[in-house]
Amino acid sequence: MSLPFVAVLMGSDSDLPVMESTLDVLKTLAIPFEVRITSAHRTPEATAFYVKETDKRGCGVFIAAAGLAAHLAGAVAANTLKPVIGVPMAGGPLNGMDALLSTVQMPGGVPVACVAIGKAGAKNAAYLAAQILSLSDKNLAKRVAADRQAMAQSILDKANSL
Repeated sequence: MSLPFVAVLMGSDSDLPVMESTLDVLKTLAIPFEVRITSAHRTPEATAFYVKETDKRGCGVFIAAAGLAAHLAGAVAANTLKPVIGVPMAGGPLNGMDALLSTVQMPGGVPVACVAIGKAGAKNAAYLAAQILSLSDKNLAKRVAADRQAMAQSILDKANSL
């Protein structure tokens, strides 16, 4: 049996530089993933097909990044019962606030977890996905705990060097 993987979806290739933070964390924690550019508005059928097909192949968590109207996470959540994490992208006249509100304002019964706008959110989406997957994977839970300890040690080392 293969391990569950994370599907990382982006509404546009312009989201990739920010979403590299997600991919870096997933790589560090040795979590399998795949990446897809798809749009809730421009390719709705392809998006729904990909989510359903990926769900059947063993995806454990979906991460969806989008800006402006940011309906990608909701479109994903409408097609799966797996956890969906939305990453609002900065940009446009509201600098990501529209994306944040679009991502977080899901109707009752179709949840989307929402992280911060931009790079910090992209990083936290990967950590949240890791924590979700670690509920059923003790080895991953150990890697997540070790990574958290390494972050803490880095802060302590910097504090001690002052």
